[in-house]
Amino acid sequence: MTSTFPEISISTDRLVLRAFEPEDVVALTDLMSDELVRTWTTVPLSYSEQDARNWIALGAPAERAQGRGIVLGVHEFLTQRLVGSVRLRRTDWRLRATEATVATGPWARGEGYAGEALLGVAHWLFEDQKFERLELRTAAGNTAAQQVAQKIGCISEGVLRNAWIVRDGESAGRARSDLIVWSLLPEDLDGLGQDEDPNW
Repeated sequence: MTSTFPEISISTDRLVLRAFEPEDVVALTDLMSDELVRTWTTVPLSYSEQDARNWIALGAPAERAQGRGIVLGVHEFLTQRLVGSVRLRRTDWRLRATEATVATGPWARGEGYAGEALLGVAHWLFEDQKFERLELRTAAGNTAAQQVAQKIGCISEGVLRNAWIVRDGESAGRARSDLIVWSLLPEDLDGLGQDEDPNW
């Protein structure tokens, strides 16, 4: 029997992480159409509202149902505005390990939302789901993602050479890139995230 994550909502000081809903279509389309998101991810270059509908109705639920991971929209608690997305993927239920990816919209960057969302997910994973490892992989040129990994306490484990393709956000141009592997273990969270300034 395939293990799966439960349908959940995670709350942090400023955010609510929950499954995407149909009313998120327009905001998700805007998020995934951002140039930086297109550069560092594999999202389609011409991301449409139909792509968002398909992901919300079919793709994201299948990730959870088939045990591969879970997809959560990141919303501001007070306004319910969508500010980003967190995805757990490549989940290994035997090892209790998974990989996280995070994206934030240009309207929400510089507020510390990526780190706050990832820490919220990490606490839930380690405390409620009894996972033992959370992994992040950042392209060598994606310094913002590397800073988020460092600020939430991740340890850099090494480099996967030539392991990713970075795209020109405005075209189909592609270039090979190294990936930096980061890990977060339950003990890495001891004392972290409790007294941190949320506006990293």
